[in-house]
Amino acid sequence: MGKTVGDQILERLHAWGVRRVFGYPGDGINGLMGAFERIGPGMQFVQSRHEELAAFMACAHAKFTGEVGVCMATSGPGAIHLLNGLYDAKADHQPVVAIVGQQARTALGGDYQQEVDLAALFKDVAHEFVQMATVPGQVRHLVDRAMRIARDQRTVTCVIVPTDLQEEDAVEEPPREHGTVHTGIGVTGERSVPDAAALQAAADILNSGQRIAILAGAGALHAGDELVEIANCLGAGIAKALLGKAAVPDDLPFVTGSIGLLGTQPSWDLMEGCDTLLMVGSSFPYSEFLPKEGQARGVQIDLDNRRLGLRYPMELNLVGDSKLTLQALLPLLQPKNDRAWRQQIEDGVRRWWKVLEERAMADTRPINPQRVFWELSPRLPDDSIVVCDSGSTAAWYARDLKFRRGMMGSVSGGLASMGCALPYALSAKLAHPRRTVVALVGDGAMQMIGLNALITVAARWKQWEDPRLIVLVLNNGDLNMVTWEQRGTSGMPRFDDSQLLPAFPYADYAKMLGLRGIRIDRPDQVGIAWEEALSSDRPVVLEAVTDPNVLPIPPHVTSKQAKSYLSALWKRDPEAIATLRATAREWWASVRG
Repeated sequence: MGKTVGDQILERLHAWGVRRVFGYPGDGINGLMGAFERIGPGMQFVQSRHEELAAFMACAHAKFTGEVGVCMATSGPGAIHLLNGLYDAKADHQPVVAIVGQQARTALGGDYQQEVDLAALFKDVAHEFVQMATVPGQVRHLVDRAMRIARDQRTVTCVIVPTDLQEEDAVEEPPREHGTVHTGIGVTGERSVPDAAALQAAADILNSGQRIAILAGAGALHAGDELVEIANCLGAGIAKALLGKAAVPDDLPFVTGSIGLLGTQPSWDLMEGCDTLLMVGSSFPYSEFLPKEGQARGVQIDLDNRRLGLRYPMELNLVGDSKLTLQALLPLLQPKNDRAWRQQIEDGVRRWWKVLEERAMADTRPINPQRVFWELSPRLPDDSIVVCDSGSTAAWYARDLKFRRGMMGSVSGGLASMGCALPYALSAKLAHPRRTVVALVGDGAMQMIGLNALITVAARWKQWEDPRLIVLVLNNGDLNMVTWEQRGTSGMPRFDDSQLLPAFPYADYAKMLGLRGIRIDRPDQVGIAWEEALSSDRPVVLEAVTDPNVLPIPPHVTSKQAKSYLSALWKRDPEAIATLRATAREWWASVRG
């Protein structure tokens, strides 16, 4: 049998450096599945339980390796299922290529079974490049362009391959004639640093400032040392967008932690008090948590000039790699002799950690969710990877975990999709099998698709050099973040029909799969449970029965939010009394801290 188009696609992906493809089979990609069998161990097909999980895994692969993530699905419903995970990659600017099947070319336009206009369907999520192959001579340049555009533009691309085309003979080198395209892989040499004049202008702004704030995002994850040097030189504090949590360690006294609704009081104070803002690799969207317009002069650094000046009216915008740009900027900066601003920042950070400890250790029945995160933090291995789902878990992840140097972490940032944590954890473990991976999940996300993903964990864990993958499930029986949003934004009491979740035995389910399951419902069990989980000889589901009435208080509560919250309780919220008690405890911890 000669080389088929299916073989050519996998071999070309391999030439681009792809070694792992996440997906789910179907007759629309049978030609590609056969090619996986022929290519052998050089290319791994990772079967997910659902195509959405495959796309999440491809996104996480890009996040935790810096490589292009690749996912694959069959025609029709399989391709449709990829969309949420692909939008997650698009929103977080991750390079992902989707390879999707399609009905036979002879059937297209005939309202055939599972025939979907995939080019139109993927046009938004893969707007930089989505194309359907119609002849073998196209395949090489479609794969090349999809990979190059995804990598260089940090975006999602898509190649659609009809099922009959996959079985045709490959054309590895198109004929040298009019109407053909001849692409190559090659090496892209790139160094992105602004010119000297722009760097000097940025330095002049920063040197003239007296109270400097730095905001670091995902684009600064590789520039931690430079951020610390700049902060020390300028006497600045560093706040972090959620995707930038691992950019600088949380144990530094001038790192104020997360910003925004899930952020910290020191980050709020930093932005309220600064006269100069340096934003690095971030597109943090909530302008109410940034300085007021006119309050601060601004400098922004980003690789993508479309993101510049988008969130705050910056005085100077620099297009460049954050690490290289900061390195070039450092020699131009003048050290600040007056350290009063820095001292104010450090005093606020020190007080805040005491407040968080007071809040976390407040005794509740069942367990205070903050305590679960607080007691995990010092026990995390130095090289651990922590992933978190969307919901109230993200608030405790943002505030209560102290990331140290060498740790990695991520969330679904721009899309804030539920269901990301388990596929993220799986992908992280496949990419880094020697590192401990911890997934932090609410019971809503776990019931959504997490239980399915746990089957894949059970099927694969014996292949890992270090078997430790711990899944924390906060079992509070409530779609908790939405409940708080109903109260605090809309002034509505909890609507039980939409918010309460059916009971499920998460730890027992893990045991049924051959994993370890630990269930706790008392505060004194928390530390012991983490130690057991982190020393386990197999993956663990740690089910913590937690209090749904502990409010993730924003760092700044507006009068409108307070009025809505009290209105919801006045309207006979079923947990009004318990919620008021829990909120009073949080407030008292803030006062005592």
